[in-house]
Amino acid sequence: MTTNQAKIQFKDTRDIEQNSILTLYKANHWSSAEKPDLLYQALMNSHSLITAWDENKLVGLGNAISDGFLVVYYPHLLVLPEYQRQGIGRTIIQMLTSRYADFHQQILLAETKAFNFYKKCGFQRASNTEPMWIYAGKAH
Repeated sequence: MTTNQAKIQFKDTRDIEQNSILTLYKANHWSSAEKPDLLYQALMNSHSLITAWDENKLVGLGNAISDGFLVVYYPHLLVLPEYQRQGIGRTIIQMLTSRYADFHQQILLAETKAFNFYKKCGFQRASNTEPMWIYAGKAH
């Protein structure tokens, strides 16, 4: 599918049906879709949530978790596969990073296949650090 990003609307809203979110997560094979109620609550309670819409269809989203002053973490950035490589993800991450531009730390974990994308968005590998986690899902 080819789309024109000009018709994509970006919103800072929490007015999203849970099924739309699940469709997006399942299309990207994210294991958090297996916990739909928890996923929905997590997104609704994020510090920031930016969504991308093609008319009434949710085609992308990104969220931030933050202390509101110094540190922000970007846990999720997803775009429907048929809408990828059209600037939607880049616009979402730019909207989020501009909101937190003055923060001391902006953090994310990038999967290997997404590393170059985030590098183009201004992120760099953290020196002398390694990502660590206790993870209750499957690799997505």
